[in-house]
Amino acid sequence: MKTTQFSSSSSDRRIGALLRHLTAGSDSDHLSSVYASPTSGVTGGSVFAHLVQAPEDPILGVTVAYNKDPSPVKLNLGVGAYRTEEGKPLVLNVVRKAEQQLINDRTRIKEYLPIVGLVEFNKLSAKLILGADSPAIRENRITTVECLSGTGSLRVGGEFLAKHYHQKTIYITQPTWGNHPKIFTLAGLTVKTYRYYDPATRGLNFQGLLEDLGAAPAGSIVLLHACAHNPTGVDPTIQQWEQIRQLMRSKGLMSFFDSAYQGFASGSLDTDAKPIRMFVADGGECLVAQSYAKNMGLYGERVGALSIVCKSADVAGRVESQLKLVIRPMYSSPPIHGASIVAVILRDKNLFNEWTLELKAMADRIISMRKQLFEALRTRGTPGDWSHIIKQIGMFTFTGLNPAQVSFMTKEYHIYMTSDGRISMAGLSSKTVPHLADAIHAVVTKSV
Repeated sequence: MKTTQFSSSSSDRRIGALLRHLTAGSDSDHLSSVYASPTSGVTGGSVFAHLVQAPEDPILGVTVAYNKDPSPVKLNLGVGAYRTEEGKPLVLNVVRKAEQQLINDRTRIKEYLPIVGLVEFNKLSAKLILGADSPAIRENRITTVECLSGTGSLRVGGEFLAKHYHQKTIYITQPTWGNHPKIFTLAGLTVKTYRYYDPATRGLNFQGLLEDLGAAPAGSIVLLHACAHNPTGVDPTIQQWEQIRQLMRSKGLMSFFDSAYQGFASGSLDTDAKPIRMFVADGGECLVAQSYAKNMGLYGERVGALSIVCKSADVAGRVESQLKLVIRPMYSSPPIHGASIVAVILRDKNLFNEWTLELKAMADRIISMRKQLFEALRTRGTPGDWSHIIKQIGMFTFTGLNPAQVSFMTKEYHIYMTSDGRISMAGLSSKTVPHLADAIHAVVTKSV
């Protein structure tokens, strides 16, 4: 076999001819420099030099500012995570026990999960949120896939609807969790709002809610907070939920539940799941996004599930096949560790019972913080009606404080919260309630 060899000068001539062809009609010196260095001519030497500094996330940015504050009396009420009376993060005892079981099991492997996630976790999650006697489970007309906590569950559900549902508009509450509009917009849906919170009463604007949903085009998607509405802490009563259900079914509106706080609001898993179960019991279709961040304290494990209740088992099977096509190019398959923890706890009767006790203890502490803050404000004679603090439910309270008042409290009292006046009751303790009450009293008295 004869090998053709090129001399150095021949090779140089070929490269030179190629460069002359590429630079024809242009400044050859300039283009030669571009050829030599792809980033040449770009300010700062980077192709990304044109980017501007993005603002901090309005919720997560609160913690960033808090961490920079050297004050010994600073208080972070922006974080959406449970804290102990000592202000420390909590790992549930039942979670530690479940993890120990997993560690001791030498047969466990670290292979990829299927696209839909841990099958046992999916079945147990559906049972937890819908109830063991759910007709949807009994008739196999539900599909559940493991996702990346609540956020990932919402995103997968949103993209599925954008691809396969005939309506592309989703209605979300005004106000709502700051990430909701971004999640659904990027998923491919058009986001609109419906009235929910009444600033005058610091409660539910039920009439406005009914009017807005009644005016929504038939078939529109409606995002519903299953319990402990974020950020207001205002929930409909069971009677109001029934009216919402009847209205939505009459107009063929698609319900998409965001369940981030099951058991964390009232202390009862069943009580907090009642609105969802009402919508499933009538035989209609709906979506449910679950998160185990709050109720099991598995924040960083990113454990969640998306369940879609369908009209028949056949449809549910086809829905699952399409969910796989959404998930595969997004993150391929979910993590195994957090879902395994949940599965161990949900399948073991003793661990499950222990979990419900720890869950109720967390919920009760938050309820206690509400009562203590309300009493502290009443003792101080703080102007206004603060009964909404004990009427609202869940991790957050919508105080009614405006951005200027929030800014004053941050500057003068080193208390950090989102600018809309939302505070995390879990961030309070018996020791810090007086400091917060002093700040609220000061800023309200100053504003009167």
